[in-house]
Amino acid sequence: MAQAPDYSFELAAQARGLIRIAGVDEVGRGPLCGPVTAAAVVLDPARIPQGLNDSKKLSARRRAELVAEITASADWCVAHASVEEIDSLNILQASHLAMCRAIAGLQGAPDHVLVDGNRIPRDLSLSAEALVKGDARSVSIAAASILAKEARDALMVDLAQQYPGYGWEKNAGYPTKDHLQALLDLGVTPVHRRSFKPVHNILCQAKSVSA
Repeated sequence: MAQAPDYSFELAAQARGLIRIAGVDEVGRGPLCGPVTAAAVVLDPARIPQGLNDSKKLSARRRAELVAEITASADWCVAHASVEEIDSLNILQASHLAMCRAIAGLQGAPDHVLVDGNRIPRDLSLSAEALVKGDARSVSIAAASILAKEARDALMVDLAQQYPGYGWEKNAGYPTKDHLQALLDLGVTPVHRRSFKPVHNILCQAKSVSA
């Protein structure tokens, strides 16, 4: 059985005198539409919710329960980078922008940040370390992954009502077969990422047909 995330990275940082530890994670790098979303969480060591894990390993019901527990007991913030920012910056830099916004939105500045992935955002001036698969190793990052996923999924459900037919309430904007077919049938919406190849190709085809 895979080991669950724990508080060991946070304790190691605290042993170095870094007391307020934030975990940060993002969701939404792969979809063809919608923003990329990040969350930052500083857990209360005395009130760490039980069962924190990588959001992808949890049921929707369990994630919703944990969102309530995290938001009631931790310092947290959810932030986004827009489709326009994704297209102008690139998805990696937009992800890092959303992370920096989430960290900046915390009620108190952290002393140290645990970042999911293999890169620290270049604009992050705080003490930080990158943890590959951090959402499965650190409870702070796991908590952030849960908040980010739930926030973005809810946002995509709202967008699905504005732009029906693409199935975003189920696929969250990822390039599923149904979503790709809807792009061909219904066209590109204002919230599609024009820098992403499937969207870019359809726009190019439409331009060549109308030329």
